[in-house]
Amino acid sequence: MDWENAADSSMPTVFYRTLNAEGLEIFYREAGPWDAPTVLLLHGFPSSSHMFRNLIPMLADKYHVVAPDFPGYGESSALSVSDFDYSFERLATVTEKFTEKLNLSSYALYLSDIGASVGFRLAVMHPERVTAMIVQNGGAHVEAINKEFLTGGLSDYWEERSEKNAQVLLDWLLTIEGTKWHYLHGASDPAKISPDNWVIDQAYQDRPGNKDIQLSILYNAKRDLDVFDDWQQYFRKHQPPTLITWGKNDGIFTAEGAELFKRDIPGAELHLLDTGHFALEEEVDRIGSSMHEFLDRTIDKK
Repeated sequence: MDWENAADSSMPTVFYRTLNAEGLEIFYREAGPWDAPTVLLLHGFPSSSHMFRNLIPMLADKYHVVAPDFPGYGESSALSVSDFDYSFERLATVTEKFTEKLNLSSYALYLSDIGASVGFRLAVMHPERVTAMIVQNGGAHVEAINKEFLTGGLSDYWEERSEKNAQVLLDWLLTIEGTKWHYLHGASDPAKISPDNWVIDQAYQDRPGNKDIQLSILYNAKRDLDVFDDWQQYFRKHQPPTLITWGKNDGIFTAEGAELFKRDIPGAELHLLDTGHFALEEEVDRIGSSMHEFLDRTIDKK
């Protein structure tokens, strides 16, 4: 058998690249035609662009797909907390420069978890660049935040950034069990989810100094509460075409948070899926198919 020619030649090639933005080496995955509309995939906590490994080939047949690792995550620079401000404002600025280095003048945004915290800030900074939004378990309303998750130690840490309160997070949320929980909680069939996910994520977290980075990210997440209103004003004013694909069993962001987008963007399309926080692990086929249909009738017609 001719094994060399047996491979599916139609499968898009994914490239693994690095560029310098704001003095940082930013790793990113890229696939699809350069002259096609761009889809910018922004990952969640505690993962990296690895979370899009299955989605990218599904979109790259028709779209230019770019998925960076934020500083402190995956293969991007992970400077110490004394050398870099791990705030979402700073991550948004780095992402802005990253897109400009790639000459991305417009893009559809895939926003998940901390990717939403970065991406909504990016959208407010440059509304003219956003062709569409795909929101997957990323909150923009206070009602979206699961109160039980906050009382697991995060609200105390927001109230007082002490070593004692940090230790509560270090003892569970930032351990392999906490990372595993992100993937399995709310999953309809945990057997569909590869353990590679939490092993890879935890390996990055366990690098020297990286727990301090994650604690900074978690602490600075409270500043989202101060800008939810800015994001909602952006939604109401600009009415970006919006697709919401949401794991309804998420232990961090509630299904109510998904539905609230329609209050600000009445035309938003909502799909509640029977899965958890990392919805792509169980529902990548449905999400990929929904994205194709949504993008084909929105940004392709612009």
